[in-house]
Amino acid sequence: MMRFFRPLALHVLSLAVGVTSGASDLGTLFAERLASVVAVEFTIETELDRRQHFVSGAVIDDKGTIIIPGGNLLPHVAMDQLKDFKVYLPNSDTAMPATYLGPNVLTGFYYLRLNEASSAAKLKPFTDFAISPRTRLGDELWGIGLRGKDENFAPYVLSSRVALVAKLPNQTAITAQDVGGPGLPVFTMTGELAGLALNPFGQNFLLFSRNQNGTPIMLVNAEESSVVLLAEEFLPYLQRIPENTAGRPVSWLGIYGMQPVDPDVAKLLKLEGRAGLVLSDLKADGPAAKAGLKDRDIVLAIDGEPLPRLKPDRVVVGYFGQAMLKRRPGEKVTLTALRGAEEISVEVVLGDEPKMVREAERKYFEQFGFTAREFLAADSIMHRAAGGEHGGAVVHFLKPNGAAAAAGLRPDDWIREIDGVVVTSYAAALEKLASLEGDAQRKEFVLLTSRGGETQVLRIKLN
Repeated sequence: MMRFFRPLALHVLSLAVGVTSGASDLGTLFAERLASVVAVEFTIETELDRRQHFVSGAVIDDKGTIIIPGGNLLPHVAMDQLKDFKVYLPNSDTAMPATYLGPNVLTGFYYLRLNEASSAAKLKPFTDFAISPRTRLGDELWGIGLRGKDENFAPYVLSSRVALVAKLPNQTAITAQDVGGPGLPVFTMTGELAGLALNPFGQNFLLFSRNQNGTPIMLVNAEESSVVLLAEEFLPYLQRIPENTAGRPVSWLGIYGMQPVDPDVAKLLKLEGRAGLVLSDLKADGPAAKAGLKDRDIVLAIDGEPLPRLKPDRVVVGYFGQAMLKRRPGEKVTLTALRGAEEISVEVVLGDEPKMVREAERKYFEQFGFTAREFLAADSIMHRAAGGEHGGAVVHFLKPNGAAAAAGLRPDDWIREIDGVVVTSYAAALEKLASLEGDAQRKEFVLLTSRGGETQVLRIKLN
């Protein structure tokens, strides 16, 4: 990703011209709130390399618990691939060791905690500051950004006015210009907490040259953001500190496909003015299917409360997902659904999410150039597995230009046979692959895989 930097002087200038008369002394507010922000360094160790990553973090309690924004750790990254978490204060090159706690699947934040109480004493939770009662169109907000490690994470100020407030599905403010570093708190001009800057949206531009017309491009500023999740949306769930690095427990319905009702279909079904979600890909032994829900049912309400009409229509999918994640496994939820011309009510007991990709066992085979992982519940839906059919292994990672990639293997391929031997379990797949890897005389072997419901036969040639 290309990174675009603006001179620090521009940030100071934009702040100076944006301050309204009667506002509190911004220098004092900035100094007080600087103890609530940190820079976080960590390493992701993949099959091929180790890479350092730097993100901004916000302090949420006196124990030195810190959150970093979602999007910085992808769901497929395994828990044991995250290593060496370190925290830096602004204007400092002294690393403070920290422990990764896990994700909060509802808010999307990732949590870590400083290892030493003396380090935590240097910080101040951003939740200690007064909360803004409401953020409205035209309000002026300001936030903090951090420069890179080579500048000792020097802090600076950004400010802008709110240009739009919308439910996406959470109440979110969009400012006219970037207003804070992703993951850092954003405040009103009197110092009240307005929200938390999220990872930014891309912005569309036209690039012109002397010899061609405008070419559409999209730029993303990885260092700053104009997207602010309002405090009212996340504060009630901020103290849901993960109990483990997997982020469990995670409530689960066993529904893998949802889409908003098409406007023309809604008119035909006399659902004008109502939001609805069409269900598909229900896991046969999942909570929703056991309770009686079926493919093509249209969910209209949760516990008697109609789904909200949100724009764009697809946002209601996120709303529904969050409504379920606010609950815990074992809780009951009543879903009102339209089946044909009849409205039905179904009580579902939420389950606990089956093993997720980040928890899956896996093994990298250097000679073949791919990582095999165990077959998961979600894989049975993706591959349209017949009832009770599972096992084998799934391709998790492919080494570019490796033997498996050259043969046409792809991530998420389901390995069904290895050299003509049916593999009915992950352990069986590992045993067979290990035997092939240990055979120095082998020049090639054959994989039979399933991809999108179709069978592929791939010949992997070895050096």
